[in-house]
Amino acid sequence: MNYREESLKKHAEWQGKIETKVRVPVGSREELSLAYTPGVAEPCLAIRDDIEKSFTLTRRWNTVPVITDGTAVLGLGDIGPEAGMPVMEGKCALFKAFGGVDAFPLCIRSKDTEEIIRTIKLLAGSFGGINLEDISAPRCFEIEQRLKAELDIPVFHDDQHGTAIVMAAALINSLRIVKKNLGDLKIVINGAGAAGISIAKFLLGMGVKDITLCDKFGIICKGDEKANPAQQEMAKITNRRMLRGKLADAMKGADVFIGVSAANCVSREMVGSMAKDAIVFTCANPVPEIPREEALAAGAKIVGTGSSEHPNQINNVLVFPGLFRGALDVRATTVNREMMIAAAQGIASCVTDEQLSADYILPYAYDKSAHKKVAQAVAEAARRTGVAKL
Repeated sequence: MNYREESLKKHAEWQGKIETKVRVPVGSREELSLAYTPGVAEPCLAIRDDIEKSFTLTRRWNTVPVITDGTAVLGLGDIGPEAGMPVMEGKCALFKAFGGVDAFPLCIRSKDTEEIIRTIKLLAGSFGGINLEDISAPRCFEIEQRLKAELDIPVFHDDQHGTAIVMAAALINSLRIVKKNLGDLKIVINGAGAAGISIAKFLLGMGVKDITLCDKFGIICKGDEKANPAQQEMAKITNRRMLRGKLADAMKGADVFIGVSAANCVSREMVGSMAKDAIVFTCANPVPEIPREEALAAGAKIVGTGSSEHPNQINNVLVFPGLFRGALDVRATTVNREMMIAAAQGIASCVTDEQLSADYILPYAYDKSAHKKVAQAVAEAARRTGVAKL
């Protein structure tokens, strides 16, 4: 099947992937009077007196916006907010299908950081959490950090943290096969935008010590004038061996390659220069950094991609529905590191020792039991760390 052509036909047929649903009867005078005026005045007054009741007297407790400015949409770049709508609708459909979360696309016609932050803050009273999506780096870092600091509901940038969580889960299970430890790994990450930087920070927090971060210019080093401020900060905590040069130089002797970058930027020779039992995750979309077959032929032990056409799809869909389900269920005030680590461990635990193989390191994205396990793990971590209200 040509997925692109068929998808365009289907979108024209569907005319939207989500819709609203009425949850209460409104077919009589009595039903209207309870759901709307005059009866509705009473819950309004109750919320006026105690805003926390907005979570129990309305659907706010289960409602999340999927917010973009259209500047970094699904590997397509800055295509604009309206053009980002099909992706945001798709995310909303997955939120509902796998997490039971009511999600709505909000595509903002602005690239101004302050304007985006203000817009989201003004709307936050309608939602139980905020999911940021496809906002270009480095603005996405400030937007998320500011909103996390200034709102009392969970704020989650899926391109950063969803990618980091599922990548960590894939790595945890890969290490079960190659019998290596997190603290001993030499990891190369190619792509120093929102996803790459977040993956690096997350893995460092989980115990990885040696990460080399690269972008299109090569290895990111201290004092690199081409690096943006976010990359310069990362240079202080990565590249501990003080390497210089191109991606090929970084990959020599590496145990793990993680690509969140561009198509066909890795060669067979580069994979062949890696350590024994190399782990290669190539997640550039729609074309990976190196084809799976070539990476395997070059000596990689385990290969994961961003594509559902191959084994080991590394997909954020395994993260965000269950993570928000867990956070909303306990009315968490934030999404902290402990909750994200719990999500990664929850995903990894879905693959039993009997199931685990070089071609099966993660549960399938449509495995509803995996989403439930993530939700449970996240809820428990929120309670354990004191950010849950329930």
